[in-house]
Amino acid sequence: MSVLLTTRPTIIDRLVPRSFAADAVLVAAGTALTALAAQVSIPTPIGVPFTLQTFAVLLVGATLGSIRGAASMALYALVGLLGLPVFAEQSHGASVLFGATGGFIFGFIVAGFVVGKLAELKWSSNVLKMAVAYAIGSIVIYLVGIPVLAAASQVDLVTATGWMVPFFIWDAVKAVAAGAALPAAWLLVGKK
Repeated sequence: MSVLLTTRPTIIDRLVPRSFAADAVLVAAGTALTALAAQVSIPTPIGVPFTLQTFAVLLVGATLGSIRGAASMALYALVGLLGLPVFAEQSHGASVLFGATGGFIFGFIVAGFVVGKLAELKWSSNVLKMAVAYAIGSIVIYLVGIPVLAAASQVDLVTATGWMVPFFIWDAVKAVAAGAALPAAWLLVGKK
């Protein structure tokens, strides 16, 4: 039995038997997926690029559940801090993690937990609930990230929030796309 066992199963629990080894592999896979998604990056003038990171973060949380989702994002932050080029634009290190975009990375940990918890409550099998869960996860990321961005950029919260408006639209599109993906996967699993 895994030490990361959650009380309510997620879709991955239907496919992979629970064990510590399986959980470790899944957490590492979630980290790898997030690192790959971070490399799909479009630079912006404010220094925060458009990426597919949040899509990966929310999908990992919903697929793995609260504990494994948060652990996967914590591992992502740790390996980036230790020097692996996993952050957007192959960046890494303390300057990223504790710089303008670092709050978003810390927000990934919280969002992975929150979206994972909602998935454990069976939100992941319903398109509308999953889209709402992803919207909530995105809001969590912004609630942690925007104040850090404002402080690092030495601007007020209103200005930093204004900078994020294009990202809100981008994340809404990702939430809708991801909101349809997991319920579709549940349908496939249910047919097995």
